[in-house]
Amino acid sequence: MSTEPNSRVRRRLIYQGRVQGVGFRYTVASIARRFPVTGYVKNLPDGNVELAVDGEFAPVEAFLNEISVAFAGNIEKTLSEELDFEDEFHGFRIRY
Repeated sequence: MSTEPNSRVRRRLIYQGRVQGVGFRYTVASIARRFPVTGYVKNLPDGNVELAVDGEFAPVEAFLNEISVAFAGNIEKTLSEELDFEDEFHGFRIRY
């Protein structure tokens, strides 16, 4: 993973805990509007939430930090992986 401030990153995260039924997706989408990031957030059938985010390293990290702070009492575990840049995200969306 590159940590250069202007390097582009794409990550997929799975949030585990009490993350459905608490406004998680809508809050994440609201937070995303304040950062130059693209991607999506969606509920998974197993009760977890998936987030994919693309952008420059520093804004992506700041965005993810805000999510962690906003849901500190709800998130029990976060799984993260780097993604390939296969296709472009258009904006930031809630997927159903």
